[in-house]
Amino acid sequence: MNSFLQMANSGTMYLIVGVVILFVTVMAIVFMVKAWREGIKIGMDKKKMRKAITASATFTLVPSVGILIGVIALAGSLGVPVPWLRLSVIGALHYETMAADVAAKAAGLPALAAEYMTGEAFVSIIAVMTVGIIWGAIFCIFGLKKYQSKVLNKVGKKDDRWGNIMFNAMFVGMVCAFIGAGFADLRKGSITSIVVIAVAAAFMALFSWLIDKKGQKWLESFSLSFAMVLGMGASVVMGLLGVK
Repeated sequence: MNSFLQMANSGTMYLIVGVVILFVTVMAIVFMVKAWREGIKIGMDKKKMRKAITASATFTLVPSVGILIGVIALAGSLGVPVPWLRLSVIGALHYETMAADVAAKAAGLPALAAEYMTGEAFVSIIAVMTVGIIWGAIFCIFGLKKYQSKVLNKVGKKDDRWGNIMFNAMFVGMVCAFIGAGFADLRKGSITSIVVIAVAAAFMALFSWLIDKKGQKWLESFSLSFAMVLGMGASVVMGLLGVK
């Protein structure tokens, strides 16, 4: 293990990250207890509430596999604590990997890898991964209620199609950004990103077909994670075959 990874995986880093994750975990437990008490207060059936808790816990496990893979994938270049923190609180796998890669390139690194990492680059990457994600939460705390009442509700009352158009446009734009990054790698002589995108998209289409046409509704909560894992699996196979 090189000196950078020793620092990135140090006890101090684990302590800092552990405090944050413990705080979030305690907050989640507090809200769960409050929700349970409120449910009892308004007369909800305890059996149904327990069933909802069990179902929620079950449907959390499989989607979290993709998050675990993301932690493992980033651990080789950033150590375990930072990816663990980012993918355990608000972060998403696709966002964190892209943010880390962009920050690494901006810091002058040839690749997001521990062998090239410096202290300055590491701090820059952490800043991008953490500061860059907090604004959504801050906006929701201070501005979402006003935004919903003055923008979304008015637009929805006049013509609810605009809400769908805005959401779909944002989603398509995000997808195009990822596909564009894949084609950028293709120009560099690497087909791995394109193959991963194609495999993940093909399986996502298959899962959507199974959900819509074959009534496999249970896949709705797992389709994205399954597609991500299978896409990553394709990259692993290509690596074993020596294909770049």
